[in-house]
Amino acid sequence: MKPAFLYTLTVALSLCATSSFAQDALTKKVVKLAETQADVMLQEIPKAAQQQSATAATSNTKAVLVSPRSLKPNGDLALVASRDWTSGFFPGELWYLYGFTNKDKWQTAARAATANIEQEQTNGTTHDMGFKVYCSFGTGYRFTKDPAYRDVLVQAARTLSTRFYPKVGVLLSWDHSREKWAFPVIIDNMMNLELLFVATRITGDSSFYKIAVAHANTTMKNHFRPDYSSYHVVDYDSATGNVVKRTTHQGYANESAWARGQGWALYGYTMCYRETKNKAYLAQAEHVAQYILNHPNLPKDLIPYWDFNAPNIPNEPRDVSAAAVIASALYELSTYSSNGALYRSKADKMMRNLAKSYTAAPGSSKGFLLLHSTGSKPSNSEVDVPLSYADYYFMEALTRRNDLQKGTLAF
Repeated sequence: MKPAFLYTLTVALSLCATSSFAQDALTKKVVKLAETQADVMLQEIPKAAQQQSATAATSNTKAVLVSPRSLKPNGDLALVASRDWTSGFFPGELWYLYGFTNKDKWQTAARAATANIEQEQTNGTTHDMGFKVYCSFGTGYRFTKDPAYRDVLVQAARTLSTRFYPKVGVLLSWDHSREKWAFPVIIDNMMNLELLFVATRITGDSSFYKIAVAHANTTMKNHFRPDYSSYHVVDYDSATGNVVKRTTHQGYANESAWARGQGWALYGYTMCYRETKNKAYLAQAEHVAQYILNHPNLPKDLIPYWDFNAPNIPNEPRDVSAAAVIASALYELSTYSSNGALYRSKADKMMRNLAKSYTAAPGSSKGFLLLHSTGSKPSNSEVDVPLSYADYYFMEALTRRNDLQKGTLAF
């Protein structure tokens, strides 16, 4: 199977190609709304930071709050510190706005928001280095080629590499909840491998590449059921590398298919094929896509419920964040697969429906772009709310859609 388009790590689009005249009606509509919402968000962040910092002071919490994550039950903006796994998404969204508009105001805002994440490059207590650093600095590097951003990416990859355990063949995920799991690895961790692949490209050091491939291979072996749906968490014995148990922490049940987890799997193996050209990864991505797109519980508008096996479908919350991740992945997968026309048409339908029925009214929702995402339904946390990562992957998917209309997809 030959890729339909040329791929490159560098920016393949000229500034004029990303200007508004090259955009179709859907893209223009979404970019206009995204600009409006980003303006609102940038006004709301300092207000919320001041309010939350005052509250934190009474509880001896000293973390500086820098990025929006969601809305609180009372409608207030929920901010997080840089160490939170979601901290890099709003900076990345601003970078995509800059990519679409070439406006200095968005580059200025993106640089300021990205700078707030820089300290995370040496935070070895988390596997979420890709989410935090790649989505902010990596997206910024795509558009600016700033050598300082390159250096942060390489250091972040070095830090992430310290969580690799050769005996198990994976990067350790959570350091918390040791009463539940001894050595947990989550399907989300596939998303952090892109940082390692990029670090090898930047430095020529293949150690990052080898870790990413090992993790992808071990996860492909142990995380998937015969129907190619994925568990959320696999717990390993760190001494032997054997699987201890498989669970689905944020899904309905251990044997259910948590929607966003399926999106992480689809995106992760599509990206791994891009970086390695290993056809096993392409086949895995195609199998996961087939599972998602052919599932009887996938709604007609293709915006999934929070879990494909949730018991009260159709009276269950949707997860717009899962749809955004899936759409972005399908756009890329469409360029590698013989099923490309199908994947692209499904992604287009998802994007049209997200833009039509799941976006916030201009000026509302404290500046979030998409509504109706679900963070963790079992914990009754962030259910039917905006989420920063939904907005990020929506803007990424829109960028890929726009790129593909011009015949070139850039990374």
